[in-house]
Amino acid sequence: MTNILNHQSNDYVKLLLLGDAKSGKTGSLVSLVRAGYLLRILDMDNLLDILKFLVAEQCPERANNVEFRTLRDKYKATPNGPVIDGQPKAFITATRMIDNWSYNDGTMEINLGKPAEWGPDCILVIDSLSRLCDAAFDWREPLTPRGKSGDYDQRATYGDAQDAVEKLLAYITSAYFETNVIVMCHGLYMDLPDGTRKIFPQGVGQKLSPKIPQYFPTYIRYKNLGGKRTIQTVSDGVIDLANPRPSVMDKFYPVETGLADVFAVLRDPPAAQPKLRRV
Repeated sequence: MTNILNHQSNDYVKLLLLGDAKSGKTGSLVSLVRAGYLLRILDMDNLLDILKFLVAEQCPERANNVEFRTLRDKYKATPNGPVIDGQPKAFITATRMIDNWSYNDGTMEINLGKPAEWGPDCILVIDSLSRLCDAAFDWREPLTPRGKSGDYDQRATYGDAQDAVEKLLAYITSAYFETNVIVMCHGLYMDLPDGTRKIFPQGVGQKLSPKIPQYFPTYIRYKNLGGKRTIQTVSDGVIDLANPRPSVMDKFYPVETGLADVFAVLRDPPAAQPKLRRV
């Protein structure tokens, strides 16, 4: 018999982080860098500027503990508007990185092995799920069968892209993925059948959005509270959040230190770690 107190959540945090644009999500990662975690960021937004400057100001000695790879499909201008230049690669490259974090950055080979084996002192960060979903749609669209006129059923593209993103979320939040995970997302207001209106993570179309929180034991929101950026850990009338330790975790934390505070409630602090290795 497996004792419930030995559940794998003792070691790994799987956290969904929702917030409006410019609510402080990316910059708040600096508190985890200060706490000694190794961060490996799938940068789909290309908005790590704030984290770069905060690490330089607050903990420059830990700068090598933050590894990132920026993934965005290249566009080109045409008479019909911007289109992807060549085959869309951002989504499939992201999934390959989640399987094996290995690539050439133009100056050297980076090989950090399998994220599923990184262990409890590392954090895989997807920043953000919103852009990852866009990339999934762009990846699937050219593969959708077309008729003689070139027309296609866009519902098929949405459906296949949703399935791909949902399977990825299922994998990184599973017990087999032995690494902490933070997935950042933007919010989307949706009208529910009972007449209420609630916020869900932005997905590929609206069918995926209500499913996304189901995969995460910890679900928090960034919001402006009284003119101050704040991390909210308790549900309210417009959003259902998830807090696995409500008797211990505060209802609100400041953005500047809150992520490290949440991690400190959910698991032991990281051990002393070597710098990221580049081979």
